Amino acid sequence: MLTTACVALSCLFFLAGSLAGFGLARARWRPAAPQCGRRSDEATFTTLHIAAMAAPALRAGLTRDSARKAVGHLHTLLGTQAVAITSTDAALAWDGPCTDDVLTHARATLAAGRAQVFPGEPHGAVVVPLTVDGTVVGALAAFDDEVSAALVRTVTEVASWVSGQLELAELDASRRRALEAEMRALRAQISPHFVYNALTTIASFVRTNPKRARDLLLDFADFARYALRRAHDFTTLAEELTCVDRYLLLERARFGDKLRFSMQVAPEVLPVPVPFLCLQPLVENAIKHGMRGRGGAGEVRVVVRDAGPEAHITVEDDGAGMDPECARRMLDDDPAREGSGIGLANVDLRMRQIYGDGYGLVVETALGAGTKVRLRVPKTQLTTL
Repeated sequence: MLTTACVALSCLFFLAGSLAGFGLARARWRPAAPQCGRRSDEATFTTLHIAAMAAPALRAGLTRDSARKAVGHLHTLLGTQAVAITSTDAALAWDGPCTDDVLTHARATLAAGRAQVFPGEPHGAVVVPLTVDGTVVGALAAFDDEVSAALVRTVTEVASWVSGQLELAELDASRRRALEAEMRALRAQISPHFVYNALTTIASFVRTNPKRARDLLLDFADFARYALRRAHDFTTLAEELTCVDRYLLLERARFGDKLRFSMQVAPEVLPVPVPFLCLQPLVENAIKHGMRGRGGAGEVRVVVRDAGPEAHITVEDDGAGMDPECARRMLDDDPAREGSGIGLANVDLRMRQIYGDGYGLVVETALGAGTKVRLRVPKTQLTTL
């Protein structure tokens, strides 16, 4: 993704130089020798500014709506009589007096796979393919009364920049699909080893304590409704802690007094947006390991602190702990692999994908010393899906 972005940026700066000498310069300024440098700077700034206005629409992919939002900016950028954007089978949007042959020209260009020049009256046309990952997805057409070699070069550079933005849009879409797939995998991992135990525990109270069984069944329904709903990128920390609370009620019914649990939460961080299902898997992991090595009993502690621009979360158990190298392998494991566990690997991967590598999980553990997992969440939500 960085490589594509760098190529697109390099292309944009090259484009700025080209347009400063052709489109915008031709349309708006008459060069004067004493002021040439200053006007060149102005043209470069104007080019970059216009491109920046077109970029958000193009980052949505090549659709009729995105083409409509971007085409006016591209028209201004090129300074020609008209500009049109097509897909492989339709004229998506245009600005200015285009000819009726725009789609015919585009199809001929797509078939050739390279820029084409079409002389004509009253306007000639330069049509350049738009590509994503080597595949032609559409075309950019510029119409003008004079089709020069400089115009061909400039339209080609603009099309190359547009293609770069469309590639970034595809990478964004791929990232969203990957995150959605990981969320589906996470929900699938929850069901096998938790649902059975929860329902078995509820069934054990049906005869001896029907009211407790009913309350636990409602708690299970609330937990399932949250965990299995259509996942959004973010929920609030308050909602995530409510999910944890429902989960703990079911686990307490299963383990009884053997499971001890404490939670300390700074109220000011409750509205902070957090990735969906980022905390409950860590608590489940802590219970799983905390109940070992202490005679079948254990304590789990959750602390959520306000740390200025971030919320800091720790989930700690007093179980048998593990070798630090084993913890490292758990983080490196494939979250989708059978037996890898629902907790650490999946949450660590998602945090790094959303916020960056600096926001992965930090695990502190040693044999006989329990395990502490640290999680940092920026208070400002990032856009991911």
